Amino acid sequence: MNNIHYSSKSNEWETPKKFYEELDAEFNFTLDPCATDDNHKCAKYYTAQQDGLAQSWDNDRVFCNPPYGRVIGHWVKKASESKGLVVMLLPARTDTRYFHEYIYHRAEIRFLKGRLHFNDAPAGAPFPSMVVVFRPTKGVESV
Repeated sequence: MNNIHYSSKSNEWETPKKFYEELDAEFNFTLDPCATDDNHKCAKYYTAQQDGLAQSWDNDRVFCNPPYGRVIGHWVKKASESKGLVVMLLPARTDTRYFHEYIYHRAEIRFLKGRLHFNDAPAGAPFPSMVVVFRPTKGVESV
């Protein structure tokens, strides 16, 4: 097995600007809960120090590109439980527990063709990606 495809120097993969802009045109995001002061995509954002997992997302239209390490399942669970719209950019790992517990049969899944080029990298990511859309729950007004 070629382990290079399953490793990275960092578990943070900055969303490509044009890719984000296309999603934002469709969804009109108001919150980026997994950001830094340098790479946030929305005027309202949370850094690691502010802990986006501990904050409410319910009154926002959320774009979430979480850290891709072991904590990714916590972000997906929070998104699936949110009362508002949450759109996530995730590695397309359909064999994971979080995929089957929180995404499959519960969200709209858009598998991306090819590999994204994160952080203006010359080569594509070492994994396929997907966009997962959690729509507002019934009985709750969409924001």
